[in-house]
Amino acid sequence: MTERGDIDEDAPIFAIAAAAELSGMHPQTLRQYDRLGLVVPERTQGGSRRYSLRHVEQLREVARLSSDGMSLPAIARLVTLEQRVHDLSRRVRDLEQQLAIERQSRPGARVFAAGATGSVVTLRHGTRVRRATEVVVWRPRHALSPDGGDDSAPGEARPS
Repeated sequence: MTERGDIDEDAPIFAIAAAAELSGMHPQTLRQYDRLGLVVPERTQGGSRRYSLRHVEQLREVARLSSDGMSLPAIARLVTLEQRVHDLSRRVRDLEQQLAIERQSRPGARVFAAGATGSVVTLRHGTRVRRATEVVVWRPRHALSPDGGDDSAPGEARPS
C-alpha cells in the first residue's frame, strides 16, 4: 500500500459519495457546501464533482468548526484564508526549487547582482563590480542649518 505522502493531496480523485463517506457527511451536505463556496471541488468535463484528499480534510474541518458553534460565513472566510496560505506556501516552495536549480546550474556564481543600470547580472565568485568614481550628495535646497545658513560641507555637490 502506498503511503499518504506518495499521493498528491490536490488530485481530484473522489466522487461525491466517496468524499461524503470519508468525511462522515451526507452527499447533500457536500453539495450545499459547494453552493456556499465552503469546499469547492473540481469538476469533470461532464460536470461531476471530484474531491481531493485536501477537500476531504477541509470537509472534516468544516464539520468540526460547525459543531463547535462557528457560523458558516466565518468558516467560509477561514477556509479562504487557509487556501491563500496553502497557495502562497506552494509558490514559495516552487521559487525555492527554481533558486536551487539556478544555483546548481552555475556553481560559484552569484545568483543575483545588480549592474550599473539596475539590471540583474551574473558575477563569478571573487569578481567585484566596478564602482562609480563620482559620488554626488543630494540635499534639498531648503535644508538649512539651525543658524539659518547652508548646512552643506564646503566643496559638496548641490543640485541645481
